Parts: sequence; structure tokens; C-alpha cells
Amino acid sequence: MDKGVVAILGRPNVGKSTLFNRLIGERKAVIEDFPGVTRDRNYGEVIWGRDTFTLIDTGGYLPDSGENLQDSVSDQVEIALGEADALMMIVDARTGPVDHDELMARMIRDSGKPYLLVVNKVDGDRDDADATLFYKLGLGEPTSVSAINGRLSGDLLDKTVAMLPEGKEAEEEQSVPRIAIIGRPNMGKSTLVNQILGEQRVVVSSIPGTTRDAIDMSMERDGREFIMIDTAGLRRRARSKEQVEYYSSLRTASSLERCDVAILMVDATEGCTVQDVKIVERAIELGKGVVISINKWDLIEKDHQTAARTETEITDRFKSLSHFPIVFGSALTGQRAWRLIDEALAAFDRRAQHVSTGDLNKFLVEINETTAPPTKNGRIFRMSFCVMPRSSPPTILFFTSRPKDVPVHYKRFLENRLREEFDFFGTPIRVVFRKK
Repeated sequence: MDKGVVAILGRPNVGKSTLFNRLIGERKAVIEDFPGVTRDRNYGEVIWGRDTFTLIDTGGYLPDSGENLQDSVSDQVEIALGEADALMMIVDARTGPVDHDELMARMIRDSGKPYLLVVNKVDGDRDDADATLFYKLGLGEPTSVSAINGRLSGDLLDKTVAMLPEGKEAEEEQSVPRIAIIGRPNMGKSTLVNQILGEQRVVVSSIPGTTRDAIDMSMERDGREFIMIDTAGLRRRARSKEQVEYYSSLRTASSLERCDVAILMVDATEGCTVQDVKIVERAIELGKGVVISINKWDLIEKDHQTAARTETEITDRFKSLSHFPIVFGSALTGQRAWRLIDEALAAFDRRAQHVSTGDLNKFLVEINETTAPPTKNGRIFRMSFCVMPRSSPPTILFFTSRPKDVPVHYKRFLENRLREEFDFFGTPIRVVFRKK
């Protein structure tokens, strides 16, 4: 039974992300031993018995810090507090209550929502006495827990479920497109998400690497639901000097693996780089649909031919990109932001389409009649039959007498003709040869 949304709140470095990971049962939030690593709201599902609820991890709350980035993080906390049905305030048993804890406690009391005061880092019985110091916050009886070793986490979940309202039985899951926003750091990914969402849900800063966690957001386009995944920027491992940057790259790679379509953000002022193409190639390897966003187009001096000329230059230099839509726009101004989503949804549909065996073999008959069959060492052979055993991504299986001898150029020819005939624009396709 879905029982709603719980937000984890608290000042920096009290173990919110460690507890978040513990309760959802996976390492989803980036964790380090210094404050400020979690900057955005991060969402996960907790399953406890027959009940489920959504858990929100937030950045550490420091009101009116005077630092722009920290103020943005505090704004995220306040938004999460408004979204949640219930609250967990996390405090640190090792430091005891501090002034910022008291400010947060006042916000929680004023919210009028059910809450739990959770004292973290109570790693054993000898530490239980430290939890009693937090009665002074006026939030009732503290609940002790150790996020790092899981001590009493089951008791915490029992109390959390008990304070939530009765939910509704979960509806049967449907296939919802998952769209990941990917790219090198500082390409405007979070700005695009905020533009589409219409609210400041993801922290935006000019500092490269501001987004460190992958954030899942449910949205709609013309009544059609989809999930958008905003990710930390990909960078070459040699440049990932901090461990947190390394984990961010892993998180982005994970988001690419679980999405259906990836929107690659490219900086128009820098042009499409080899690193951008490597990201697309990885998406293709994984069988994901791809849309290429040339962002910051508002900063380019142009005429009515500039976009077409730039697209030609990109596809001439990087032939593999010619199979995917390229959209010129600006995340900052919103220019063609929704066009990107429309293209991504279209790529999702093409990726999921199934071509009947009859249509495929009509296509194969035409190929055999109009194109000379491939040869190797003077030997001629033909494709005799083909089927589509799966979609997402589209996979076409050709039967022939000598599958290992099919020349690379002929495989590429078949891929191109399949794209022309069945409109696989925006999605990779797999062409496989088997012995008849």
C-alpha cells in the first residue's frame, strides 16, 4: 500500500544520505565524510512489509548562510518540506543539539505535519544516553538509530509507517518512458530540467559538478506520463580527482543504463566534442534511444542557415550521429525545451515498435532482388529469412548459410535500409546473423 512521501531533513553532515541509502536498500545518494555533498532532493522508494512510501533526501539546511549555493540548497529543503506528508528530522548524537537543530525543529513544528526526531550515530547501547539530550528540541521522544550499521532501522521504519496516513493500493505499473539528461559537466542539464518542470527543483549553479546525484522526476506531456532523470555530469575518469566526482560518474552511468532514451546536452559555444560522441556511443551500446540537444544556441550569432549548416558539420564529422535527432535550443530561455521531450518520446515509441515477420521478409525479398548479395573469397550467399525477436532496442535476426562471413559493409547496408524502411530514427538497432 502506497502511504505517501517522507522527507529527511537536517543540517549538513548528520548522516541523512547514509540513512536514505540504508532505508531504500541501495547506494543511491552520494556519500562523503565532508558536509555539502547532497545538494538536490533525491527520491527513493522504501518497501516495508506490505507498505511502501517515497523517501526524499535533502541537502543540509543552513538558513541565510550568505553563500549562494548553500542558500539554493536550503531552498530545496523548504520545497521538500512542503511536498512531504511526514518528516524525519535527523540529528547527530556525537555533537548533541546545536543552534541550527533548534531552527529546524521550529520549522518542523510550524509545518503541522507528523514527524519523527531521529538521533543518528547511536552505534551501540553505550551511546543511547546521548539521544536524551535532544528532548530540549521540543519534538517529543527521540528515536535512536545507526545509519552506518543499521541498528534499530527496523524500529524506525515501523514508526514511520505508523505515522503516515492510509494510502491507496498501488495501481498496476505501466510502461512509463524514462528519459535521462546526460552530458559533460556544466552543459545546462539542470537548467533544462527546471525549465521543463517550471520550478526550481534541481540546484542550478555556474560551478561545474553542482549536480552530483541522479534525480528522478515524474512529469507529463499532453497527458502522457514520463520520468525524467537529471544526472551528474560525465567526465573522463582521469579528471575525476575527488572521490565524489568518481561516484557521480558511476551514478550517471547507472542512470544511462536504466533509462529508455538519453538526451545528450552539448554546449553550442564549444561544439560537439569527441567526449560527447563517446557518451552517445555508450548509449548506443546499451541500446538506448538518443536525442542530441545543442544547448546555449541563444549565445551563437546566426542566420537562417546556421542550424542546418551546423547539423551537417556534426553529422559529416561524426557519422554515427546522423541516425539521431539534433535539436538547437536554449535551456535558459526555454527555446525548444519541450521539443526535446517530444523527440525523446518519439524515439521511445520507435525503439519499442515491433515489425511483423511478414513485413520484414517482404523487405528482404526486395533487398535480394535489387542488391547484389555479399561475397567473400568469391563465394556468394544470401540472407534467406529474417525475424524480429525483440524490441527496445529493435533487434533483427537474419538467417544465412555462413553468418560469420557477412562483411561489415553489408551489415551496415542492412542497418541503413532498415532505418529507411521502418523509421528507426532516434534509436539504435541490432542486426544479428545466424546460421539457417
